[in-house]
Amino acid sequence: MSEKLLLHVCCAPCSIYVINQLIESFDLTVYFLNSNIWPEEEYLQRLAEIREFCKRKNIKYIEAEYQPKKWLNYVSGYENEPEKGARCQLCFKYRLNKVAEYAAKNGFDWFSTTLTMGRQKNSFQIIKIGREAESKYRVKFWAQDFKKSFGTQISDWLAKQMNLYKQDYCGCLFSKGN
Repeated sequence: MSEKLLLHVCCAPCSIYVINQLIESFDLTVYFLNSNIWPEEEYLQRLAEIREFCKRKNIKYIEAEYQPKKWLNYVSGYENEPEKGARCQLCFKYRLNKVAEYAAKNGFDWFSTTLTMGRQKNSFQIIKIGREAESKYRVKFWAQDFKKSFGTQISDWLAKQMNLYKQDYCGCLFSKGN
């Protein structure tokens, strides 16, 4: 039996390639935990896309509760930080710690994230935060920069072939328009 991996996903287009990379090696469960996404309509659009993708591919998925006020409180004071700055680092920490905590409490062997797919994301920063969560929650972190080896381009191509909704910003209120 394969080890269980909980994969945090931010959206369907970023997830396709990553899911295809991991599904052969793990008992995979997709985890949509993104209280940072604003507005709620955008959150619901991304959720609907990943939910439908998982259903079509018969992949287990879990939807975390949408709690934008908790996320806003967590990043409070960092609203004016530039993209890739301290606010983004806090956002990664917020989400990856919640994913690791869930994985540990629910019998997963591993956790990982699609966040390293983002063109505007600092993968070293994400992996460092994932490793810290690994240590704190005692569940292994699958650390991979998925945008390497043309991962982003392949995912973009697949998303286009599948006619998936592709957003034009990271997701939070502060990244809209950047």
